[in-house]
Amino acid sequence: MASRSTNTPERFGLDRLATPIGIALLVTDAEGTLRALDWEDYEHRMRELLRLHYGTVDLSDQPAPAGMRAALSAYFEGDIDRLTAIAWRIAGTPFQQKVWTALAKIPAGTTMSYGAFAARIEMPKAVRAVGHANGSNPISVVLPCHRLIGANGSLVKYGGGLERKRWLLRHEGVEV
Repeated sequence: MASRSTNTPERFGLDRLATPIGIALLVTDAEGTLRALDWEDYEHRMRELLRLHYGTVDLSDQPAPAGMRAALSAYFEGDIDRLTAIAWRIAGTPFQQKVWTALAKIPAGTTMSYGAFAARIEMPKAVRAVGHANGSNPISVVLPCHRLIGANGSLVKYGGGLERKRWLLRHEGVEV
């Protein structure tokens, strides 16, 4: 994975947002761009992903932009399309960035198997690599890794726990 080559820590703000499925951790940069979204009970995982992608990271309490908080709150209140209003930026390998960027194009209310997704990004033999990149997605919900499911329709793997994945899919109108 790409990491910074200097010893100067990357500085990000950390905010918390209450949602129906737990406290969301919002990590933003100096421009107010979302760099990570994870769950309070998975903070260790989030910090490890930040370290892998950015090197040394300094997180300090800082409110996320009001527009971002409003868009996320609206999403959790049922305005599913509000996620597209959130500015985000990712670091990672070119392959990870390709996967994560393509995740944002899966429409709300739909699911896709890992195999179909790999084919969509024109890498049909990279199913396992897609799964690995999906599992390293630093911006859950906004980059909707929860919309990827097993080939048989089963809910498989979600960094925030399968109960959250189930909730998110049902919230978006998917029968699971």
